[in-house]
Amino acid sequence: MSRYIKVKVNPKARLNKVQEETDGSFTVWTTAPPDKGAANDSVLRALANHLGLPRRMLSLKSGATSRQKLFEITDALK
Repeated sequence: MSRYIKVKVNPKARLNKVQEETDGSFTVWTTAPPDKGAANDSVLRALANHLGLPRRMLSLKSGATSRQKLFEITDALK
């Protein structure tokens, strides 16, 4: 079974930070620039670390070039 989370990304920030919002979505600040997927990779690592999950359990489903992204958390057994 998988779960989806909405993420708002702020690239080129001063620090890397993950904040969970009251509606269950996340806001992620990353120092990586939005160039060639660097920010997406940084957000993926930050989310996995914040949630205590291995990176392989998270995947970007939509919003590769947008600040609004949708990530899927997949079951560990897959």
